[in-house]
Amino acid sequence: MGFRFRKTVTIFPYVHLNFSKSGVSLSLGKRGLMYNVGSQRETIAIGAPGTGVGYRASFTFGLLLILIGLIALIAIAWHFYPETVRWVLHQWQPSWF
Repeated sequence: MGFRFRKTVTIFPYVHLNFSKSGVSLSLGKRGLMYNVGSQRETIAIGAPGTGVGYRASFTFGLLLILIGLIALIAIAWHFYPETVRWVLHQWQPSWF
């Protein structure tokens, strides 16, 4: 395994400039949902903060539509059944939160 180098500088809240040996990139977001634009590609990372569980993929228009649909579905469910959504989210999260 080779050596890695990475330095992150916060420009504004939720906006970070990342320096590594492969180049410079810009990250938008916070723990749990991060969008990264680099010289070679755009990626989006989704995860459960504190668990080490996450998913990273190249950013595409189809992925954007899926994320918007998922957020809209949760928002609509929250509007009609807030206690149920709160209970489901509470059951989903790990016990150490």
